[in-house]
Amino acid sequence: MPRDSHRYIPVLKEKLVEGKIDRREFLRTSTLLGLSATAAYGFVGKLLGEAAVPSARAQAALPKGGTLRIAMRVKEVATPHTFDWAEKSNVCRQVCEYLTRTGYDNITRPHLLERWDASDDLRTWTLHLRKGIKWHNGRDFTADDVIWNLNHVLDAATGSSMLGLMKGYMLNEVEKDGVATTELWDANAIEKIDDHTVRLNAKVAQLAVPEHLFHYPFPMIDPEENGEFGPGSNGTGPFELVEHSVGQKSVLKARPGYWGGGPHLDGLEFIDLGDDPAASFAALASKQIHGLYAADTNTLDGLKSLDFVEMYQAGTAETAVVRGKVSEKPFDDPRVRKALRLAIDPEKVLEVSLRSLGLPGEHHHVCPIHPEYAKLPFMSRDVEAAKRLLAEAGYPDGVDLELACPNDPQWQPISVQAMVEQWEDAGIRVKINTMPGAQYWDVWTKVPFGYTIWYHRPLGVMTLGLGYRSGVPWNESGYSNAEFDRLLTEAEGILDVDKRREVIARLEEIMQEDGPIVQPIWRSIFTFYDKRVKGFQMHPSNYIFGQDLAIET
Repeated sequence: MPRDSHRYIPVLKEKLVEGKIDRREFLRTSTLLGLSATAAYGFVGKLLGEAAVPSARAQAALPKGGTLRIAMRVKEVATPHTFDWAEKSNVCRQVCEYLTRTGYDNITRPHLLERWDASDDLRTWTLHLRKGIKWHNGRDFTADDVIWNLNHVLDAATGSSMLGLMKGYMLNEVEKDGVATTELWDANAIEKIDDHTVRLNAKVAQLAVPEHLFHYPFPMIDPEENGEFGPGSNGTGPFELVEHSVGQKSVLKARPGYWGGGPHLDGLEFIDLGDDPAASFAALASKQIHGLYAADTNTLDGLKSLDFVEMYQAGTAETAVVRGKVSEKPFDDPRVRKALRLAIDPEKVLEVSLRSLGLPGEHHHVCPIHPEYAKLPFMSRDVEAAKRLLAEAGYPDGVDLELACPNDPQWQPISVQAMVEQWEDAGIRVKINTMPGAQYWDVWTKVPFGYTIWYHRPLGVMTLGLGYRSGVPWNESGYSNAEFDRLLTEAEGILDVDKRREVIARLEEIMQEDGPIVQPIWRSIFTFYDKRVKGFQMHPSNYIFGQDLAIET
């Protein structure tokens, strides 16, 4: 099948020529539908007089050898398909790779796949694997491996957040032995065509399958290891994990003959320096490490003063939300949930917690960076309206709550303190229960009232599916709204971004009126690396790709 075969690609080209969509939307959607990134950028370049390829650091002349050390929290990595932190995936992704890769430019490309084909109705996605890729133990990487991984993440017993992305088009809700669960909607939903071709037959249209395949809890892990991972684990990637000590360090050794080019390094180490950003700053300043997974606003000025480091940053859809369990009082009442939102001044929270490095949030978890974002009237602070809603809900004297919050990174408890002070004006009295991060993230889905960081996703529908679709593992609030679910599934199948935006606007309105969250900020991410480090770029999801990196020794 020709790679420019999807019927909607000529429509996209026409829309770009007429100025009805922007460059970013053309690149994202045309590549998603199977047009190669080279061809997509080439069309944009010819039309707009730009370079035919995105700007990127030259890789050909990168230095060879050396060990790169990065400060990052080192967490438990035993079950990749249930990962809930990007830091975990940054260890695993050096060993176990993904079928696709969303790049630094937010464009998704084939990786272990050679290409994919989407049917005109977006219900059939044919995945073509690269031939000749082998696991570290010498076994061929085949369609059977992909099918095992798909079945594993879609098994409700696994508890993977992939359910939030794929439930709408791959699964049915069923009851087994009196317990609600899910199963593949059709026996042929995952189909093996041959040893290097897998077909997904969806029950409804889905526009973002390639981006779902890069969700960080979906690396291709060896079926023979039964869903587990650790030192010595098999993989297809450029490194092998030789040591992993939670809270201390993770050590990776380069493997020769990697199929994808590189690695340039001999080794890659992640060093855990704890919660205090001052410790990471001191280690970088004394050149004990070469870079930071992420930098903190509290040490920003000091980091900028170091003349041997370079700052990298990116605008993202990373955020943090406060949410209550909707099954528990007072969060079972949408009027209380809305009062919590109305009592907040997002601009002030952004200024206090992040020094305005980002954007104010709008309490619906769809970011202006998302292509389908719909601009609604800004939800400004209205303390009197919040008080009225509380009174209507049966709380005329306000409410007393306890909010669980991690103590790292430091901008998070600072933002919580800012919100607590604002809530007090509306009679919402909140006690903060600050926990060490390692302790908090063991219970984050269980606490009645909690604070959660959410990473960047390239599409708003992805975040809404992960966090608010009924009955999925990362729906930490327990929110369930049949109309929301219906509209979300509808939006996931709409290619035309303007038409999808109309549905997203209705979803955003539901979140603001009925939803379970308070969301005051969007966070711009930034970090610092020694200038001797070559090949680094800031990924919007804080992902690290060891095969791209090198260091001058």
